[in-house]
Amino acid sequence: MKRTREEVDATLLIAKLNAAELLPAVHCLSFGPGASGAAAGDFSLLELEPTLCQQLEDGHSLVIRGDKDEQAVLCSKDKTYDLKIADTSNMLLFIPGCKTPDQLKKEEAHCNIIHTEIFGFSNNYWELRRCRPKLKKLKKLLMENPYEGPDSQKEKDSNCSKYTTEDLLDQIQASEEEIMTQLQVLNACEIGGYWRILEFDYEMKLLNHVTQLVDSESWSFRKVPLNTCLQELGPLEPEEMIEHCLKCYGKKYVDEGEVYFELDADKICRATAHMLLQNAVKFNLAEFQEVWQQSVPEGMITSLDQLKGLALVDRHSRPEIIFLLKVDDLPEDNQGRFNSLFSLREKWTEEDIAPYIQDLCGEKQTIGALLTKYSRSSMQNGVKVYNSRRPIS
Repeated sequence: MKRTREEVDATLLIAKLNAAELLPAVHCLSFGPGASGAAAGDFSLLELEPTLCQQLEDGHSLVIRGDKDEQAVLCSKDKTYDLKIADTSNMLLFIPGCKTPDQLKKEEAHCNIIHTEIFGFSNNYWELRRCRPKLKKLKKLLMENPYEGPDSQKEKDSNCSKYTTEDLLDQIQASEEEIMTQLQVLNACEIGGYWRILEFDYEMKLLNHVTQLVDSESWSFRKVPLNTCLQELGPLEPEEMIEHCLKCYGKKYVDEGEVYFELDADKICRATAHMLLQNAVKFNLAEFQEVWQQSVPEGMITSLDQLKGLALVDRHSRPEIIFLLKVDDLPEDNQGRFNSLFSLREKWTEEDIAPYIQDLCGEKQTIGALLTKYSRSSMQNGVKVYNSRRPIS
């Protein structure tokens, strides 16, 4: 049975509603035969922010990523979101072709009755929360088979792990843009269609070739000509590897039609320190600083500020020491990161801990807010220090 206009008006009268204050169109809802099936889980509701809706309307895709043992995330072309189920006490109805009040206002204002069949219903929906991309796995995959040069025996072994862009998109819980950005951070390069991380000793070998050539030619580190580098070093290493090294440690620019690179002194000094520290458990700080300065190209000045997130100085030991502590070797989740740091050192100054938690900050979160949540502060010899809120085993 379908309702008539008279029945609708009678219902409004009983409800003490003034028809003049309402839109003239009336939706009469009824459950169709497929409603129970839709409620049983054939469909899911997903709440999207306006920018994501616009991306879908523009023809872009949203992708859900994650292995069976991972919490699923949803990725747009440039952002990553956690997926959480939100329950609601209000029943949510699936109504195909349903028109909103704004749409009805634009139509002719006559007293029509719209009979609408409910296709399904739900008491929950998926909501999205912006989250950090889960990129630690990216380095783990690429480090399964680091690139040691074209003459390496591993390059002749077809069974070694290699990953294309599509492979990484399938396995990494991050948007394509975030993955590509992280590949740059890792100094990864595409070789034969596969993304590879250069084995560190091979990377330093390439860098050493470049810096020695700059020194022998008496070039400025601010103006290293690409073509001459390729001509001179081509017989030693593949040209694409020489250019990749220049991209990793310099900034490309064009002057009078010639391509040049301005080498980054901080990056070169940092890489040299990494090379010196990687085989030492602990290094006398004063001795390290002396050897480090002697190891970098002439004209470059070393500074401990260049080692943030790479090495940690212990000022309380005698003599003072420095050791390798890379931020990308620490846990990716907040609590795990703080547990790891506080198990290494009981009390931290903000200056020391900041480089190791900076990447945990969300869009509107500060280092101070993170420290407040995961640590307690106290004063020690006039300096504020932070220790764990919970016992560390």
